[in-house]
Amino acid sequence: MSAPHLRDRDDLVLRVEDLVVEFPAGRGRKVHAVSGVDFDLARGETLGIVGESGCGKSTTGRAIMQMPAPTGGRVEFEGLNLVGLAKRDLRAARTRIQMIFQDPISSLNPRRKVWDSVADPLRIWKRGSEAEIAETVDRVLESVGIDPIRARESRPHEFSGGQCQRISIARALVLDPAVIICDEPVSALDVSVQAQVLNLLEDLKAEFGLTMMFIAHDLAVVKNVSDRVAVMYLGRICEIADSDDLYARPAHPYTRVLLDSIPVPDPTVTPTHVDLEGELPSPMSPPPGCRFNTRCSSADERCRSEVPEMRSIGDGHYVACHHPLVTPVTIGQFV
Repeated sequence: MSAPHLRDRDDLVLRVEDLVVEFPAGRGRKVHAVSGVDFDLARGETLGIVGESGCGKSTTGRAIMQMPAPTGGRVEFEGLNLVGLAKRDLRAARTRIQMIFQDPISSLNPRRKVWDSVADPLRIWKRGSEAEIAETVDRVLESVGIDPIRARESRPHEFSGGQCQRISIARALVLDPAVIICDEPVSALDVSVQAQVLNLLEDLKAEFGLTMMFIAHDLAVVKNVSDRVAVMYLGRICEIADSDDLYARPAHPYTRVLLDSIPVPDPTVTPTHVDLEGELPSPMSPPPGCRFNTRCSSADERCRSEVPEMRSIGDGHYVACHHPLVTPVTIGQFV
């Protein structure tokens, strides 16, 4: 039976069901990095995935790319299940789904000229003659604000962090993908440069008709670029909704804490008290029941023993909580 928040639409590009990622930790132990995650992505949409460090959001993005392959679950991309796909078919599918990494400089080959790094995917897949490849690379570099002439002569260390991220974006775009997974693409950049890269991604989304998954720990950043937002905690999605709705009426206590922790650039505003107890549990031994119960002031015995299921609170807003901050919708109720 499908998760209630998975949609039945003809324009779905990506559908992830019951995704599980576990890593061996020695002596028979496992790291439960991702535990039964479900979500989908419609064409032209941007899905933000947020949560604190260690929640499994980056692992989820890499598992979609099969880097490494997930322990269990299904990743359906354009009607094709990527899990267990033959290597040749998987390589071909990856040309349609690209990834932008957190550290732009280390994601580029330091010994290669920048222009060649962007051109290599086209050469590998034999996408046109050298003249056609040159035209495509120059066009894509110009679209991200990089001078193609300089890129032909320079290596990554000769560019700033923000420029290297623009180059990484160009490399992701050059094969004309259907989906781009952005794994914290601005967290390593200065605040002023962050805004430039975010604006660039928005412009490129419209220009190239992109569908994006945007992974970040900064909710303020995610709100500006996402159509829908999924909140992850310790390997599970605890809330998912349209961006404006989630920020206006958070239903999970953890989402409320994350929103309260966003700094307000106004010295006259008194900071909101963040009511969060304890430390993040180890993913090697996640607590039973609701995984947030060890840090939640509203947790009771039910929370400590029974895993909460996703429930609708109306208008495409779903939460996995026994005591949501917003009243759930009952069957037959209209919102």
